Amino acid sequence: MKSKIANANEKIEEEVTSGFSKIQDGVVGGFSKIEEAFINRYLKRDGESVAEAKERLQREARKHAEQNNKK
Repeated sequence: MKSKIANANEKIEEEVTSGFSKIQDGVVGGFSKIEEAFINRYLKRDGESVAEAKERLQREARKHAEQNNKK
């Protein structure tokens, strides 16, 4: 049998976790929208979709990192 304090703590835990999850989803969603808009406006090449531009940028970043690791 749980005490009233333990039950209250579990409810608080659930509310805090739920609140954090909602904030996290909002922040990540907002960042993703900003990221896609930035790529679309400044980094996308002609005829390239945002997804293709992201893939190209990731490939270029990996290549650059590999070159720096060799030095």
